[in-house]
Amino acid sequence: MAVKIRLARHGAKKRPFYRIVVADSEAPRDGRFLETVGTYNPLRDPAEIAVKQERVQYWLDQGATPTNTVKSLLKKEGVPQKTA
Repeated sequence: MAVKIRLARHGAKKRPFYRIVVADSEAPRDGRFLETVGTYNPLRDPAEIAVKQERVQYWLDQGATPTNTVKSLLKKEGVPQKTA
């Protein structure tokens, strides 16, 4: 089972709000997930990002791969990335 850290969209039409979730790579975007590790609200100025850094680091250590968007959000929050 390949695990990814990705965004799950919530909120109304034209009012996006995202949860940063850990999910199986084959699960639907807004479907089943293993754990919620943060939130992202792009409508705030500046964009509001809240991350549980210890849980993200745990999943990265377990081999989860973040998507490109989540990787950039984690970089902005200062979560250390594994270089390999």
